[in-house]
This record gives sequence, C-alpha cells and structure tokens, in this order.
Amino acid sequence: MEFGVISLIQFFNVSKHYPNGVKALQGITLQIQRGEFVFIVGPSGAGKSTLLKLIFREELPTKGQIYVCGRSLVRMKRREVPYLRRQIGMVFQDFRLLPDRTVYENVAFAMKVVGAGRAEIKRRVPEVLEIVGLTDRMRMYPHQLSGGEQQRVAIARALVNRPSVIIADEPTGNLDLDTSWEIINYLQEINRQGTTMIIATHAREIVDSLRQRVIALDRGRIVRDEYRGAYAHAT
Repeated sequence: MEFGVISLIQFFNVSKHYPNGVKALQGITLQIQRGEFVFIVGPSGAGKSTLLKLIFREELPTKGQIYVCGRSLVRMKRREVPYLRRQIGMVFQDFRLLPDRTVYENVAFAMKVVGAGRAEIKRRVPEVLEIVGLTDRMRMYPHQLSGGEQQRVAIARALVNRPSVIIADEPTGNLDLDTSWEIINYLQEINRQGTTMIIATHAREIVDSLRQRVIALDRGRIVRDEYRGAYAHAT
C-alpha cells in the first residue's frame, strides 16, 4: 500500500519498552510528509535516538505500527529490510567512516552494499562529493580531514543512493558552532532538492534560527509538535 505524496513516515500509537524496564517511547503518533525538514528535540533520555532507530528498523516497536515509504515495518520480512534502507540515509554524530578507505571509497561503499554497478558508482560518487564541496578531498583518508569534512563525507554517503529521507542523529554534536552551521546548510540544501530531513539535536541556536517543524520529546512522549517551532517554549 502506498500513501502517495504525503505521510512518508507514520507512527500509530508506538511504544518501545526494553527488558530492563526502560520505557523509551510511549504512545507516539505522528506523520512526516515528503519534503519536510523536522527537528527532534528533548533532553537526554527523552527517546530521540530510539525514534530514529525505529524509522531505520534497527529496532522494532513493542506496540503500535510504523509505516515508512508505504511499508509496514512491523510486518516487514527480514529479507526486505535492505530494500527499505536504500530509501533511508543515515548521518551520525561520530561519523562512522571506514578509516582505511579514502573519501571516495567510503561513499562508494554505500553503493556497493546495495548492488550498484561499477559504472554507476564511478558517475554518482563524484556528483555527491561535489554537492558537499569535497571534490578535492576524494583521495584523502578520514584521519587527514577535519571534523566538519568528515561529517560532509558522511552526508555524501547518506545521499549517494538517492534516499527519500535522511535521518541525522546529533550530526553537529562533535563540531564547533561555525562548522555546525556549515553542516546544517548542506542539509538544508539537500532538503530543498526534495529529500526529507529528520534531525535529532541539542543545538538550540540552530533550531531557534531555522524555525522549521519541531517535535519535542520528554520521557518518551511527544510534548510539542510545532511548525515554525523553537527548541523550547518561549518563557
């Protein structure tokens, strides 16, 4: 079943409880449409990372239904998961680059794992490296790059398979403010080209400046969902 141009992601009464008794999410219902730019905010332990893991199907909910790109993640067979993940690009706080591979090889690897051909890889990888301004760094290794450059490699890797959505978990958490803005500007430009963007962050200044949709979590529940929102309620 396809949902068309809206509701790229749907959560229906989703809860996630862990065996140790932690209730990471409780009764989450939300919809994210194609092309949206969404910040997920809240204190540490609020459930932000768990929410992202559920979208990526790294974990399954204890209760409820989740649809991504029109597919139920709860009913999805294990063999179908790699096809789902072609539609989702992931960006992490700690970059997660392969240290023994060049910038080019790190991005190309994301295409190889989904079965892309050599000619397609050779054409596509330079395209995305140009988008993130790293054409002159493609033969370097991660240790030769700044933190901001490493995160731009991670963005290129997330983008290379033309996903419907990019999920970023604290993408600026290890970066200074100027570099953080550089990364956010790249993510904004990718969003303007049509890719849905979901960013979990503690970067209050960036959230307050951009005034995008803000979904605030606290103790596993949605406490606020605002368009043109801020990091926190005005006082």
